[in-house]
Parts: sequence; C-alpha cells; structure tokens
Amino acid sequence: MPFSPKYKITDKIVNNLTLIASAREVIEQAHLVPQWEAKLRRQAILHNTHSSTAIEGNKLTLKQVEDLADGKKIIAMDKDKQEVLNYLEAMESIPKLSKKCSIKVEDLLNIHKIVSKKTLSSNAESGAFRKQQVYVGRRIFDGTTFREIVEYMPPPTEAVPRLVEEFIEWLNLDKTWEINPVVLAAIVHYEIARIHPFIDGNGRTARLFATLILYLSGFDHRRIFALDDFYDKDRKSYYSALKTVQHGDGDLTKWIEYFADGVVYSVTEVKEAVLKLKSTRRATSKGQIALTSRQMKIVEYIASNGRATNRELRKVFDISAQAVHKELLKLVELKVIKPEGKGRSLHYILV
Repeated sequence: MPFSPKYKITDKIVNNLTLIASAREVIEQAHLVPQWEAKLRRQAILHNTHSSTAIEGNKLTLKQVEDLADGKKIIAMDKDKQEVLNYLEAMESIPKLSKKCSIKVEDLLNIHKIVSKKTLSSNAESGAFRKQQVYVGRRIFDGTTFREIVEYMPPPTEAVPRLVEEFIEWLNLDKTWEINPVVLAAIVHYEIARIHPFIDGNGRTARLFATLILYLSGFDHRRIFALDDFYDKDRKSYYSALKTVQHGDGDLTKWIEYFADGVVYSVTEVKEAVLKLKSTRRATSKGQIALTSRQMKIVEYIASNGRATNRELRKVFDISAQAVHKELLKLVELKVIKPEGKGRSLHYILV
C-alpha cells in the first residue's frame, strides 16, 4: 500500500504557521551581513548537535561540544565523542546529502552511516537496515526487581525495506513538496522514527532528515534554526507527542501541532537574536554585503575556528599566499574581518 500520511490542519497548526511566517519575514528582511550569518549557522549546528545527541543519552555538555568542534581535546567517553563528531559532520554536510524530489533510499542509509559510524557493536550495521526486531522500552522498578516495559514495537524487520521505499517514493512526488515545509518535516521526522529502520540511531537520523527537508524546501536555506533544542528542553513532552500518533490510530495531527510549536520556538529565538544584532551593531543601511563564494567560505572558516592565518587558508583553498592576501584585504576593507597580531602571529578574526 502506498504511503499516505493522515492528519488535519487545525487552528493551532494554522496559528503556529502564521507565527513562523511572521518571524521568518523579519529574519529574511534583516539583511544579515556574512559574519552574522556565519555565527548564527555555527550556533545552530552546535546546538542541534548537542541537543540531538543528548536526547539519546550523550553526556557531553554544550561547551564540550563546542570544544570538540574546535578540535580541542576533552575528557569524555569515546562513544560520546564519536557520536558528537558524527553529528557535526552530518550537520555540516546538509547541502550535499540529497536533492529535492530526487531523494534515494541510499541517501537515508548514508545519513545513518555518518551519524552512527564507529559507535555500533558492528560497523556493518552502520548505514544498513536492521537485521533483527528492535523495540523502544524503559526499565522500571516494581518494588522488588527491575523489569523492561515495551513502549513501542516497530514494524517487523522484513517489512523495513518496503516501508522505506514506499515512503521515499511518496517523498519524491511533486505534490508532496506542495505541503507546507514545517508540516512536511514533521511527517518525515515521525515516519522515520515509526519505521525504525536501523538497529540504533533512529532518533538522530529522523531529526537530521527533518532538518534536511527544511533545508531542501528553502525554509531554512541559511541553516540557522536549532530545532532540536526544543525537544531536549522537555524530552518527556517530545516522546509523549510521538506517542499521540500510536494512540490516535496513525493520525499525525497532535504530533504536527507539537512539531510546529518547536519550529515557532526555534524561529523566534533566531528572530530575537537578529533584532539584538541589529540594535547593538551599526545598522546595515546598504543592505547585504556581496561576497564571492571563496570569501564566504573564509568567513565561515573563521567563524568555525575563531581565527585564521594566511597559511591556514592557503592549505584550505590550495591557492597562493598572494591570492589569500587579496581576499583578506577585501574582507578587511568591507569590515567583515580585522587583523590581530604582527609578523608570524598575524591572524584574522570576525569583526
């Protein structure tokens, strides 16, 4: 049977979508200069990585995630560090993970492979459909002993490939992309979690795939929204919202309402940050600063690493010192970056 999601557009969903559209309009019209946009994107990547892995039990703090992203050494379990490094890689790779209306089953498998590499008991399970039945459960103490309660039993293992293929086929239909991006991302998030295609890492894969959908739809083309922060703030509500579909005979309405609540939260956070930037920095009356692709990559490199030297950028772009110097001078002239230090200690930071 072809995949066909069941849901209703309620007043609450409409109200949320209106709030989201209003906040996004403020953001889109803010004429973000490159260094602001790069900082917001880095912040979103770090927050999404921390929250999405924390939901699954990862013990790293946001500060440790930031340090790990900066290449610093931290004291933590190897598995926790690897999960974070994997998620950072996946978040950075969003633009290259798939294409709108051309999504393949292999794309989903690749996302799971990135998210789960070197964290499973067998490397063969990374990027591959599960070979055994799994379940979602929790341990409770009944007064004498601990026992496991099954809270969700996913579809049978043998049904997974077919269910994924039907879902991806639906996702590639032109009419599917006519659905509001927020509603579509909510459907995608839930369906991957429902099928539970993998032995482990299903939650991270579902959240990352929803993020990909928002990017491909153009909703989050800048990649500056940290949706997973909302789920991590109240994990009980997150899991309860997912369960409403089970209890509602497959009706996604309550879950979509909750998902839209999360998008409102995330978009509002960015809107407030943008308004704060506008009020505390010189107004950009001339509008957006036009940068070349290479210049924008330099800005993003500095945003990710805190600083950059001519030597470092030569290695990144495989170009001459003179070519790097020319780009840096242009960015300094535009007041996007500024030099610090002298001689061999000379480096550049964002203004």
